[in-house]
Amino acid sequence: MTALVRWHVGPWTARGARVGEDAVPGRRRTNDELNFDVVGLARILGRRLSGRDELQVRLWQNELRPTHTRQCGVHTLADPDNARLLRETAQEALAWLGERAPTGYEFVLTDAVELRPCLDLSAPVVAVDAVVQLAGFPLPAARLATAHVRRSTTGDWYAGDAVCNWSGPHTTPDEAVAAVRRARHELVEQLRAAGHDDLADTAPRWPAVPIESD
Repeated sequence: MTALVRWHVGPWTARGARVGEDAVPGRRRTNDELNFDVVGLARILGRRLSGRDELQVRLWQNELRPTHTRQCGVHTLADPDNARLLRETAQEALAWLGERAPTGYEFVLTDAVELRPCLDLSAPVVAVDAVVQLAGFPLPAARLATAHVRRSTTGDWYAGDAVCNWSGPHTTPDEAVAAVRRARHELVEQLRAAGHDDLADTAPRWPAVPIESD
């Protein structure tokens, strides 16, 4: 079992209706469609299914989403037992995702699959994202302090999130990591200046700066 090496905080699927809620055609998926998205997300991230289970996924897809242009928020499975099986399969997929969440984070199912930082400050590892969230106010160093380091297609190294680069280009990953570490040091100083010593004191338990080689 290997934890994800690339991630972002927030939703990983489209938004959908929870059990008992009404879907919004074209905007929020039905509960069956959301459960299907959970199963699909795990498959995209590497969960392998048996041939029989793969066939079942195709059958669900044919009923819920036969084409990519089909409007969401209006389709449900006709058979209640089939819908129950999909719901159970989605829970299994969510558990699989949870086992691969980065240290200090967790996958939860709300109206979407979301990755959230664990907010327990007594934990052995405390994500920098958790500290920023618990602070509850803007911190200038936060953006770069929570960054990943990754290599671009040109061979340069950058520090940033899943969408933007906040530092770089750098010629080596060590240079990019050093930029993130400086931002983390600044974050500690900003937390202490704001009277949040409890958050600043978690710094020794922050995880290493994530590095993506490709």
